[in-house]
Amino acid sequence: MAATSHRSVCPYDCPDACGLVVQVEHGRAVAVTGDPEHPFTRGALCPKMNRYQDTVHHPERLMTPLRRTGPKGTGAFAPVSWEEATAEIAERWRGIIARHGAEAILPYSYAGTMGLVQRNAGHAFFQRLGASRLDRTICSPAKDAGWSLVMGKTPAPHPDACAASDLILLWGINAAATNVHGLHAVREAKRKGAQVWLVDTYAHATAPLCDRVVLVKPGTDGALALGILHLLDRLGLCDEVFLAAHVQGAAELRTRILPDYPPERVEVITGVPTETIRALAEAYGRARDPHLRPGNGLSRYGNGAMTLRTLACLPAFVGAYAKPGGGAFASTSTGQAFPMQRITREDLLPGPVRTVNMNRLGWALTELSDPPVASLYVYHSNPAAVAPDQNAVLRGLAREDLFTVVHERFLTDTALWADLVLPATSSLEHADLYRSYGTYCIQRAKAVVPPVGQSRSNWEVFQGLARAMGFTDPVFAQSADDLIEALLTEPHPWREGVDRARLAAGFAVELDPKREALRFETPSGKVEVLNSRDPEPLPRYLPPHSAGDPHPLQLVTAPAVQALNSTFHEREALRRRMGTMALQLNPAEAAARGLTEGDPVTAFNGLGEVAFTLKVTDKVPLGVAVAEGVWWRRFAPGNRTVNALTSQRLTDRGGGSTFYDNRVDVRAGEPVTP
Repeated sequence: MAATSHRSVCPYDCPDACGLVVQVEHGRAVAVTGDPEHPFTRGALCPKMNRYQDTVHHPERLMTPLRRTGPKGTGAFAPVSWEEATAEIAERWRGIIARHGAEAILPYSYAGTMGLVQRNAGHAFFQRLGASRLDRTICSPAKDAGWSLVMGKTPAPHPDACAASDLILLWGINAAATNVHGLHAVREAKRKGAQVWLVDTYAHATAPLCDRVVLVKPGTDGALALGILHLLDRLGLCDEVFLAAHVQGAAELRTRILPDYPPERVEVITGVPTETIRALAEAYGRARDPHLRPGNGLSRYGNGAMTLRTLACLPAFVGAYAKPGGGAFASTSTGQAFPMQRITREDLLPGPVRTVNMNRLGWALTELSDPPVASLYVYHSNPAAVAPDQNAVLRGLAREDLFTVVHERFLTDTALWADLVLPATSSLEHADLYRSYGTYCIQRAKAVVPPVGQSRSNWEVFQGLARAMGFTDPVFAQSADDLIEALLTEPHPWREGVDRARLAAGFAVELDPKREALRFETPSGKVEVLNSRDPEPLPRYLPPHSAGDPHPLQLVTAPAVQALNSTFHEREALRRRMGTMALQLNPAEAAARGLTEGDPVTAFNGLGEVAFTLKVTDKVPLGVAVAEGVWWRRFAPGNRTVNALTSQRLTDRGGGSTFYDNRVDVRAGEPVTP
């Protein structure tokens, strides 16, 4: 039988949302390549999605529902039928609701799939159940909150706009790991003579592309931005015409805030030499068309929202928001183009219910009461690895009175602690509609291979649970394709002119955000450097949470090129390319501790201890320790991974995670405690 070719989409949490071409033979995907007709990703794939078929048809894929037969965490399970598993869940939940109320049931999910239907498939069910709600804020809500205080709902430029720029400032973003296709326009600008500067905490995989690399003390980026603004003002490099016509509050920032941030003081705060701050300010201020690209990592500190708010002011002071290069790119915010209430169905809520922040899962499982969390349902997430304060999370998952259900493709760190494990489909086995937060592309995908084993999609599982719980609401009788049609049928200006036939055929099509030059979607119609509606009317510098922590090294939990958080660790070839779970230190920091390359070391703080293999590199500055990727415990040197060192503290706005805002020390040898 000849192979057939099908279009699909990368389902993972990446701004690119790559188009795929899948070759199928005898019901199996045998090759996955990039779609050359995708308008943004242009046929290229990252290392993770190359050979995606090896994930889809991996020999360790879960094939049947499993019931725990041994102690929690040991991975002792026996197969059961879907009918048995569904009936047991419904029976246990009815008992929990009778004893504690439905709020004792907590769903936990995030972005294991980015499809609009499958990602949000549980919302309607858990609203109807009256379960606790989950505040899904583990990624970048502080970035969104800070940026919107200045720019409101102003659409981002097209991601390729920066190809017109003569200076590109990549700030806090390792695009080689997290936005590889965004580098296409950067390279095009470079080919035409643009300079590329990188501001970050260490010289990661994107650094070789850049002309200048500026290393800043973690969490002090806001002070550096204020120092640049101070110099732009002092050196007469501001666009006074743009400021007068299109910016609210420039004068107030100049008089109330900027005088306190001369480069000499900023050097003390940030560690960036005065001459480097001046060189960056002059390069940015004298550029014809500068472009700023802030990453998400900037927002994962206690001051994350304020930092992004301050960065949003930079293009305003040089008039870059009016330039062809677009001024700045934060996110395309394409979610607004779809009536997501058709999927999330908040109208099904029986009344007010409590909300639990997903970054505080450890607290919720070990301390929350009235009612306690009596059942946890996890889907497309792996909180035992990715949630902060891993020790607290594992203590919670170990509770014998916690009924845990995990819907997954593999026996992940979280699935090992489950009472029931349900086999999940991959993105090639179910239908969905995808949007991007780094482009304006949307794409519809159909199932191109049959479900592996007895795996079921998120939506199919929640339909089955709705039947078992006796829910007869019409939404639960709709198919995934019905829901996709509902999302596409209700009109929205951004979808005007979209070629529905091409979309139905599996091609990526682009939304039109109706972006107009010099039109800012804020209440004032201007860039709001001064936001008088906010308790903090002007940007200012806030120190990170960890500023008073006595541990000497700032821990940077950075992305890895070969993995996406804890995703893809099932693939041995990718793990081999990553090497071992390493902690990167500057040579002087290693020498001061008597450590050498390849040593077994322990990073520790007040939350826990984690074993690593030491990597010594001058790409990491003094005072910083870098751990790339979120490893599964089974592949780690010890029995904990990096999030045993990260705090449940939240950001200043948005309730976001503070994964980068933690300090540690390092010693030789193995951990003393788990």
